[in-house]
Amino acid sequence: MTDQREPLVWLPFDPAELGEVPRGLRYEVVDPREHVPDTVADVAFYVTPYAMGPQVGDVLERMSGLQVVQTLSAGVDNVRSRVPEGVTLCNGRGIHDTSTAELTLTLVLAALRDVPGMVRDQDQHRWNTRWRPSLADKRVLLVGYGAIGQAIEDRLLPNECEVVKVARTARETERGPVHGFDELPDLVGDADVVVLIVPLTDETRGLVDADLLARMKDGALLVNMARGPVVVTADLLAELHAGRLVAAVDVVDTEPLPADDPLWDAPGLLVSPHVGGATSAMWPRAHRLVREQLERYAAGEPLHNQMTGEY
Repeated sequence: MTDQREPLVWLPFDPAELGEVPRGLRYEVVDPREHVPDTVADVAFYVTPYAMGPQVGDVLERMSGLQVVQTLSAGVDNVRSRVPEGVTLCNGRGIHDTSTAELTLTLVLAALRDVPGMVRDQDQHRWNTRWRPSLADKRVLLVGYGAIGQAIEDRLLPNECEVVKVARTARETERGPVHGFDELPDLVGDADVVVLIVPLTDETRGLVDADLLARMKDGALLVNMARGPVVVTADLLAELHAGRLVAAVDVVDTEPLPADDPLWDAPGLLVSPHVGGATSAMWPRAHRLVREQLERYAAGEPLHNQMTGEY
């Protein structure tokens, strides 16, 4: 029999997926986008669904006993402002590193080698041999250097390119220097590829605007793996239509991207539908993280991934 005094955990998946379920807790499988049970006020540990609709945040104000919010996403911009004071917010750091890094490398290579053009040629049964840029010998500016940024770097370096790292604050690491955001305007002009993997905050919203784009070298590639609003879309469109830059984006301002949005037809742009984390690698890593977090919570130990604003 379940002890009603045990802290209540809401999970977006079957507890059996965790393997051995941590003891001393009781579990309910809940997706608040579909149904909110009467036990909402009793929830102590809330694991949010991966797809974060508005209902995911709306339910927080009804959780009077809430202690922990654990997201399955690396970004928490959808819920950060809704989490009550005194409640611990943990993100899904580590869940999407592999998947997102894989897609980042895929988009970089696909855009440089013009894989979309090859697909269009194949559709037309057209044999079109052409020379394209290689990633080898290029300088990549990696803007954002958390866990995913490091995973991206791990996949870029074997391709014989140079990686220059930028984060909110400058620091020295075992992997070399990390430059601060204040150096970004001076660094971007020397980069052949600029990869964005920062969280969406007041500081990063509109970070890549007309001025920063104008500083990029002719023919450079911009890859946005962060959030749509990190880039000023109108300014990017202007550069794409001028033919000066090319880009690949996994994130946009409005998702899903409306059918009449000008991004669909922008020259030199490769669009993927926010699938950085959507691979078979996600769920095993999500289950491992949630299980460990619940074990630590049940034992009264500090939780991993508590949000500190570092990126």
